[in-house]
This record gives sequence, structure tokens and C-alpha cells, in this order.
Amino acid sequence: MRILVAGVGNVFLGDDGFGVAVAESLAARPLPEGVVVADFGIRGVHLAYELTGGGYDLAILVDAAARGDPPGTLYVLRPSPGGGPGTFADAHDMTPDAVLALAGALGERATPVLLVACEPADLSPGMELSPPVAGAVGRAADLVCELIGEHLPGPPGPGDDRTRHEVGEPA
Repeated sequence: MRILVAGVGNVFLGDDGFGVAVAESLAARPLPEGVVVADFGIRGVHLAYELTGGGYDLAILVDAAARGDPPGTLYVLRPSPGGGPGTFADAHDMTPDAVLALAGALGERATPVLLVACEPADLSPGMELSPPVAGAVGRAADLVCELIGEHLPGPPGPGDDRTRHEVGEPA
């Protein structure tokens, strides 16, 4: 099984760099064979092409997403593809929804996608995460590892904690 974990966001806009910080945290951890962690940053067009031609069984995108809860709240969402042929892609505003719309316009997207998102506190220019979002980085990395474990084939092995999460609910 091949799983792509893609950290996305703009590190120059405060908490929007959350996905990149989680990707950096995951890159320092031992992960199962077949798991690829990549910092896509603001390269949404590259990510769209990877989703359509990368041959992954699952993609887990990690990003900041405002949903109205307290900053640092984590979510696991199953985004819908949206858009379609003729959708205009602004390379400077490639949110996960825009990436999935572009992937749909490029070809049928067979890769299932989960979004691990964090409620931001501050998206103003700056390269530091706010304290509640910085505190959520490790928890998000743990959550991504749990999601990977849930999707690996076979029964859990010794020490393999494959707990379930309700998709779309705060984690």
C-alpha cells in the first residue's frame, strides 16, 4: 500500500504553515514502508498532478482550515472533489478544495483523500505558528500516524494502535 502525506500551506502566513510543520515532524519519525511524506507548501499544482498520477492508495493532506472552533482544534475531513473541467486554477490560491478540483479537471482522481486540518488563530504575515497551533503539530503528526495505521492492510501487530476516528468531526 502506498500512502502520500502532503503538508500544504504558506509558511510566510503564520498558522497557514501548519501543514508544512506537521510534514517536517513526520519526516523525523519512522514510518511504515510505502508511506511518502512531502512538503508541498504552496505548490498546489504539483500536488494535483501527484494525486492524479502518483499511484497512491490514499492521500492525507495536512493544512490549516478555519471552521469556527477554538484555535488548535484538529479535524479529520473527507473533502469532496468539487469543480470539474474548465475550473480555473489560481496557482497563488491552491487550497485543498482547489487542488482537488484541479485534480478532477486533469483526470479521474482515484486516490481517496483525507484532510487533517487545524483551526488557525493567526494567518497574518509572519513565519511563526501561534501557540495553540504550534501545540497541535505533534498531536496532528500522531493523528496522521493513526490514520496511516487504520489504512494499512492486515490486522494490527504488537504495539500497533489503530484507533478509529469519525471523519468530519474534531479529533
